[in-house]
Amino acid sequence: MSTKGFIEPGEKPRRFYKDVSVVEADDGGFGILLDGRNLRTPQGRVFRAPTRAVADQVAEEWAGQGEHLDLANMHANRLANTALESIPGNRDAVAAQMAQYAGADLVCYYAEGPAALVDRQAAAWGPLMDRAEAEEALAFVRAEGIIHRDQPQATLERVRALALELDDFTLAGFAFGVALFGSTVLAIALLRGWVGGVEAFELSRIDEAFQEEKWGVDAEAAERADRLRSEAAVLERWFRGLAS
Repeated sequence: MSTKGFIEPGEKPRRFYKDVSVVEADDGGFGILLDGRNLRTPQGRVFRAPTRAVADQVAEEWAGQGEHLDLANMHANRLANTALESIPGNRDAVAAQMAQYAGADLVCYYAEGPAALVDRQAAAWGPLMDRAEAEEALAFVRAEGIIHRDQPQATLERVRALALELDDFTLAGFAFGVALFGSTVLAIALLRGWVGGVEAFELSRIDEAFQEEKWGVDAEAAERADRLRSEAAVLERWFRGLAS
């Protein structure tokens, strides 16, 4: 049997278009055309972004592809697909998952030592935790070490409510940020503009950075950090684009 036209496992699909353009749709959203044809999600839905800035961000990823499509690294495109396909029918489940993350938020768990690391964590995370409590009614309990401590139920319910207040595109970004940083506090800080994307990522890896200063940088870990750092930058642009 001929395999012509089939993609082998692990093989990246070939680029099948030349021109990429953004158009304003009749429904008020913004679409993307590939050689004059509507970009569609994996499930076949016509792409629509709520703002031109977000459509431009996704379009740039499509325009920037080479001979083969590197879909795994098209982060804005993946966020858009999530917002259009996965979020609408699963908002309650996503919000519940965000509350679950908040129950073990990274920035609540301070190291037991050394003192220099604890001081660094307190200086970096403390102001954000204070701001989250003052502006978002999110009061978290600080813990030391890795032993789990329950967070106030009111805080978990507030995280869930906050998630449900977001539109589908913003909720997709919020969920992505929470998973990326391991922290609802850092994702909220980026969403609200308290910190930038790269800054939020660096705040999520204070312990790793401290260990690297002491023991040196592992090449594989550094490559992973660079990849995640770039995703954080994409997410910052995503949120700013939604607010434009």
